[in-house]
Amino acid sequence: MKNLTRYIGLAAKILVFLLVLGFALKNSQTAVFYSYLGYVWQAPLIVMLGLAFVLGVLTGVLALLPTLFRLRREAARKTPDEPAAAPQPPAHPPV
Repeated sequence: MKNLTRYIGLAAKILVFLLVLGFALKNSQTAVFYSYLGYVWQAPLIVMLGLAFVLGVLTGVLALLPTLFRLRREAARKTPDEPAAAPQPPAHPPV
């Protein structure tokens, strides 16, 4: 069973690679990127799409960094040796 899942995962990776490769071959025409100050960049469309994807991923990771650091700081403050706080009995018995 363990080998079967390993082969299915490998087949899925090969399938995704072939799909991306086919997409890249279909979109090999030149695209032009016009920027500020008259800067013009020409590259294949798949390069432009890949760059946009990578920049989006980097932006997402940078947006999550403050939260990640905050959560790590909070986790470091809590030591695993501290016992969990036991619930306190009510001060007044219910009437």
